[in-house]
Amino acid sequence: MESMLRLMDQEDQEVTTNRCIWVNGPVIVGAGPSGLATAACLREQNVPFVVLERADCIASLWQNRTYDRLKLHLPKKFCQLPKMPFPDSFPEYPTKRQFIDYLESYASRFEVNPKFNECVQTARFDETSGLWRVKTASSAESTRTEVEYICRWLVVATGENAERVVPEIDGLNEFTGEVIHACDYKSGEKFAGKKVLVVGCGNSGMEVSLDLANHFAKPSMVVRSSVHVMPREVMGNSTFEIAMKMLAWLPLWLVDKILLVLCWFVLGNIEKYGLKRPEMGPMELKSVKGKTPVLDIGALEKIRSGKIDVVPGVKRFDGNRVELVNGEQLEVDSVVLATGYRSNVPYWLQESEFFAKNGFPKAANSGWKGRTGLYAVGFTRRGLSGVSMDAVKIAQDIGSVWKLETKQPTIRSRACHRRCISQQF
Repeated sequence: MESMLRLMDQEDQEVTTNRCIWVNGPVIVGAGPSGLATAACLREQNVPFVVLERADCIASLWQNRTYDRLKLHLPKKFCQLPKMPFPDSFPEYPTKRQFIDYLESYASRFEVNPKFNECVQTARFDETSGLWRVKTASSAESTRTEVEYICRWLVVATGENAERVVPEIDGLNEFTGEVIHACDYKSGEKFAGKKVLVVGCGNSGMEVSLDLANHFAKPSMVVRSSVHVMPREVMGNSTFEIAMKMLAWLPLWLVDKILLVLCWFVLGNIEKYGLKRPEMGPMELKSVKGKTPVLDIGALEKIRSGKIDVVPGVKRFDGNRVELVNGEQLEVDSVVLATGYRSNVPYWLQESEFFAKNGFPKAANSGWKGRTGLYAVGFTRRGLSGVSMDAVKIAQDIGSVWKLETKQPTIRSRACHRRCISQQF
């Protein structure tokens, strides 16, 4: 009898609550820099909005899935969000903690209060009503809440790096050592004295390898294909800023030629260390394929000194050994997968006209606005400066319609089949 009563109490506690909420403005999915920037710009336009975030904090990628030594790779003026520059006291390349503090101050200043722990399950456009229907699910200690938000505009701000990419490598699941993704890597301190295989040679792979070497680990970095490595600065000036200034006056191919000459002058011939450059220039490769050049902050020096070993692609794992594509075998204690991230948009957005199957807008250059009130911010592969530009355009586009319509008498629409709660934010 007592066990039956306990079971009944448990069933009473596990309650599912369903609600339908009308939003007087856009729903923004994601509370990272993209979502915060869009919300702030909408606030300036006096447009109400709702921000939905699946995590329990803003900028969860930065707060929960980045390593301790991370700094912005570009000067702060290229990374600030609209309408609020970085504090003058911040260094040229703010740290991870400084950037998070900046984002929290940004959210506070513009009164952006996301609905945390609300994971979007589906979002679809209802042709009959001409409205977006966004379904979320959240779980508290004893209640699972399912909410459907109904709105005219939907802003996708989940970004390019929503989900980790884990490659399928023969034998990896049977590897006897520790395997982590770079998003779970914090510091090389616990790897001191260990042989660590870093799979990936992008900015994360290079910086993780550098951090491991600085903590007296023995990293081997896997370079499967060609990669552009550029100095972060040339004669005290940001390489990125130099490129941007040249692109304002010179054709792309010529800018790439000049950049490669500068790289040779500063870094020398990096191919002799196993770092082969792509045939396509760094800026063209970024524009065409979205592949960001690596900005060196010290890893190349460790490679030259032999403290970071560059190895070719992995063929398979066998116990604690890894066989490379050239037949060489290594014994390793741990593996860090610096294999990047991907968009998660295809998993929840029921739309195929604006977004492609890879989770990015089909038109890269005009990828901020679709039809039927759909917008995207942070998918143009132009970093935080691209985020700011997208956010401003989206807020202006929605704001112009909002201002025009709020001057006219409100027309009450027919009630939907479920009771809706109207909310202003």
